[in-house]
Amino acid sequence: MWSLLRLPALTLSLCVLAGCSDPKIDTSSMPAAVVSIENVRESLPAYKRDEFDKALAIMAMPSFSSMALLSPKRMNGAEIAEAANAQMHGLTGDQIIHRADEILRERRAREREQAVRTLTRLSEKRAQAEHDAAQLARFRIDSARYTMSQSPYGSPEPVIDLEVTNGTDEAISEVRLRGVVTTDDRATPWINDTFYYVISGGLEPGETAKWSLAPNRFGVWGNTRIPQDATLAVTLEGLKDAEGHPLWTAPALSESEAAKLARLHQEYQGIALTEE
Repeated sequence: MWSLLRLPALTLSLCVLAGCSDPKIDTSSMPAAVVSIENVRESLPAYKRDEFDKALAIMAMPSFSSMALLSPKRMNGAEIAEAANAQMHGLTGDQIIHRADEILRERRAREREQAVRTLTRLSEKRAQAEHDAAQLARFRIDSARYTMSQSPYGSPEPVIDLEVTNGTDEAISEVRLRGVVTTDDRATPWINDTFYYVISGGLEPGETAKWSLAPNRFGVWGNTRIPQDATLAVTLEGLKDAEGHPLWTAPALSESEAAKLARLHQEYQGIALTEE
């Protein structure tokens, strides 16, 4: 319950008999606010007092989100009076409740607008990422093989043999790839590394090429402990056009972004993504 200075019941009774108007909140001073808040509360029917308490908290702390309002039962009259502002002054209990409803509606409208903007942004980001991923997938890695050969100097030398097809509509000057070398008896890959290849003369749309690449034999690719039965899987991570500009680089949604998008879709089903 509120720890407020209570006016004698006789005062309220006399006011009712005399035909006084509904009491109003007076925030002109701290004492006046404390007393007037209690007067207004006591003037309301019992079933409205909890609603009045919540309305006061909403008006006193308009920056709180609708999900994070403090419990009015934890607030005393001095705290409410200190947080009160000019918008409470001169309002009756019913007017306080009505104004708090308006504040909540306005707050929810702002939250909804922000949610729709976030929903639109994340949906567009996902769509762009899916588009770019589909474009990259048109550049195919037809085959990949990893071997160790003998260099002219007699030392082992790693070789990556690739066959690729440019199914995109762009001439490609450079590819960035990830190679993963594994064996069936080992859970951890022997190699998991990215590398790039600058294509001499480029690769035109529709062309197929075979490459034998020689990675640094002093790096991970030159690890001679790798068994002969190891297999190589190569995936495409990036392309550059004829001018050397990266192509189709839109990133996928992060886990947190994907979770937020799913939640917003569930909460705001049927809202047009173009809505402002």
